This record gives sequence, C-alpha cells and structure tokens, in this order.
Amino acid sequence: MQKFGDQNFQIEGCESGLEIHKDGNEEQDDDGKPRRTGNLWTASAHIITAIIGSGVLSLAWGVAQLGWIAGVSTLVIFSGITLYTSGLLADCYRSPVTGTRNYTYKEVVKNNLGQVMYMACAIVQYANLCGMVVGYTITASISMAAIQKSDCFHTRGHEVACKVSHNPYMIGMGILQIFLSQIPNFHKLSILSVVAAIMSFGYSSIGVGLALAKVISGKGERTTLTGVEVGISLSAADKTWRMFSALGDIAFAYTYSQILVEIQDTLKATPPENKVMKKANIVAVSTTTAFYMMCGCFGYAAFGNNAPGNLLTGFGFYEPFWLVDLANGFIVLHLVGAYQVFAQPIYSLVESSAKTKWPKSKFVNEEYVLGIGSNERSKFSINFLRLIWRSSFVIVATFLALLMPFFNDILAFLGAMGYWPLTVYFPIEMYIAKNRIKRWTWRWLGLQLINSTCLLVAVAAACGSIQGLNKSLKMYKPFEVME
Repeated sequence: MQKFGDQNFQIEGCESGLEIHKDGNEEQDDDGKPRRTGNLWTASAHIITAIIGSGVLSLAWGVAQLGWIAGVSTLVIFSGITLYTSGLLADCYRSPVTGTRNYTYKEVVKNNLGQVMYMACAIVQYANLCGMVVGYTITASISMAAIQKSDCFHTRGHEVACKVSHNPYMIGMGILQIFLSQIPNFHKLSILSVVAAIMSFGYSSIGVGLALAKVISGKGERTTLTGVEVGISLSAADKTWRMFSALGDIAFAYTYSQILVEIQDTLKATPPENKVMKKANIVAVSTTTAFYMMCGCFGYAAFGNNAPGNLLTGFGFYEPFWLVDLANGFIVLHLVGAYQVFAQPIYSLVESSAKTKWPKSKFVNEEYVLGIGSNERSKFSINFLRLIWRSSFVIVATFLALLMPFFNDILAFLGAMGYWPLTVYFPIEMYIAKNRIKRWTWRWLGLQLINSTCLLVAVAAACGSIQGLNKSLKMYKPFEVME
C-alpha cells in the first residue's frame, strides 16, 4: 500500500499499464471511468455478434461463383489476414508513450499515426457504422417477410407468387431499436451480445443442416472446380463481376475491426487487455471460419452453381417450413443485437462530445433513476440527451431503410471502401510505426504485400457493388418493397 495525502491507493502493475483505484471505491477504473468487467467470453460474444451476420448464408453463392478451389482458399486466406491484423490492432490499444487507454479506434490511429490519419479514419469508420445499422434494418425486415412468405408457400403451394411488403417490418424494427438504444454503453450489452451470438449459431446450424440433408439424400446439384460456368445464360463479363462480388462478400464477412477497440475497452485491465483480446480474436475468428466453411461448402454442394443469394430468405429450402421460420426468427434476433453493437460507437461519439462541451448541463449529464421496488436490477436510468439523440438516430436510420430498399448495394460499396483501411491499412501502418520497421526490409515487404493484395480485392469488390447498384437504381421505387 502507498499513501497519498489522506487516502490510501493500491497500485497494481501490469503489462497493459498501471491501474490505480481508491480503497472502498470499486466502481471506478484507473482513469475515473466506470470499472470495466469484460472478459474473454464477453469479448468473444461481442465479436461473434458483429462478425457472423446473416451474410453467412450467402457464402454458398460466393463459393459457387469462385468454385471449390478459389472459394475455399479465399475463406481460409481472409480468415488468416483478419486474425493477423486484428492482433496488430489489439497491441495498439494502449498509447505507445504514456501507456494510457485509447477508448475508440480513431483515438488509436491519432496516437500512432497523427491528426490527418485520425480524420480519415473517423470518416471511414462512422460512414461504415451508419451504413451497417441501416443495412441491418433492411436485412431484418427481409427475414421477417420471409417467415410470412414461407407460411404462404406452405399453405398455397411453392408456385404461388406470395408478395409481401417489408415496410411494416422495418418500422417494427425501428420501434424496438428505440427502446434498446437506451442501453447506455458496450459494458451493458453483454447479455444482448451473448443471446445474439447464440442466435447466429442457431440459424447457421439450421442452414448447414438443411444443406447437408439435401446432399446426403442424393439431391445435391452439380458443382465444378471453377464455379459457375460461362455459357448462354452467363457472359464472361457477368462471370467476372460475380467473382469480384464474391471476393468482396467473403472478405467483408470477416470484418469487425471498426468496433474492435471499443470491444477491447470493455475488458478488465488485468490480465493485459491486448493478450485477452488476441485470445478473443482467435476464439471468434476460428468459430466463425468453421461456420463459414460449413455454410459455404455444404450450401454449394447442395445447390451447385444455382446456389441462392441466401439459403433461407432466398428459398433454397421450402420445407420443413417451421424450421425455415425458426431460422429466420433467429436471424432477426441476432440482427437486433448486432444493430446495437454497431450503433454504440456512434452514440458514444455524440454523447462524449456533448459532455466535453457542456460539462455542467443537466440535460447532457444528469441521470434519472427509474424502477419499481428496492431491487437494483429492476432499476434503470434515463438521460434526456441519450433519449432524444438516440431515438432520433434510429428514426432517421429507419427512414433511410424505407426510402432506399436497395441500400444493401450501397452497404456493399461502403463495406468495400471501409474494409481495406479499417481492417488492413491502419493496423499495419500503426504496427510499422510503433515497431519502427524500416522500409524495404523483408518484414516491411511482407506487410505491404498483404496491404496491396487486400486493396486490390477492395477495389474489385467496389466495382462489383457499383454495377449491382446501377441495376437496382433502374428498378427503384421509393418506399415500395414488395417481394
């Protein structure tokens, strides 16, 4: 124990920095912020919630475009790249000189690469995050509508045109997110993330199981080493565009770097955050890769070169209809949690800026505790800034989803533009700067090879998404989503 003035403080040395806390006050961390309680498993749940989206069910289509050799190789390669660059980013969480915490991705970039890169990172990161929440609103509505269509097909037959409007489902998703948006921060999202992660395993397992059952029954369709073949129904140019899109889909399916630092900031200071985060990266990426391989490979084996864009909402399977409905329900529950995981950094940006600018404002800073009885678990706090700002954000995101039902094409473009800088470029450049790696050394050349390869993939995927966006605009009708 060491005495400072009239108070006793305990100083604990750890590789990640010094944690100093006041005797009898276990609610604050070394920097005066609320004490962090995250661990390996909560961090893994946050990552899995973010990384395994319903896009996992489109991987069969991706493998179909690339074929067995290129498709499987791409899954493995991007798994390795993501794991490696995420480890580099985790090591940058503490500032290189002072050892203090960086609470957000952009702060990590600022302290390692300077102000210009900080601004560039902030623009790309928040554009990507905003796009994700709008895209998740649309995707959740597609799964909800798929449940209604599945019941229609079961009742009236598979050949009947069961048209369903997505708009009511988007509005319902928005209303639910207004309530969930009042969860204060990442620290309080653990239960929601765990439930969402379980849901992702649920619908992925159902998709894999249905595909495997079709293969075992001998009803699997023709597959090839090089994927979809050029012919009467597919030109060489279309084949190339599809391959670009497939590469992008697989690369972006592993993307979660834009929220990695925010997740790492939930971890306890001991053991060192970077070591725990690296283990969480391994757990999450390994688990994700296993599911991706099963969904991609079994789905391709079942449907061959005619694999649908989504095994469950694209009606690759009609029966058993109740199982398809259950899987789509799991997708919705997962996206409800994933929405909040991606929205939290956006909420935090505005609220932290407001608190810095107006430190004495009750509207900005005051918490009003509500609840029934004396049980602490039944109580929750309301902050007027949080209530108004977050509700407004959700309403705008829902409106954009209703206005632009083809937003998934825009999201693909944002993903293409955000993947390379956030997942590859910034982590590698920070690692080079932090370790003072000299130009033209073997290590520098190896890192730049990864950098340039991923840049080419991002550019190719962006071209593919622009072509898809061009097609969608030709059929665009505002506020009309009928499938």
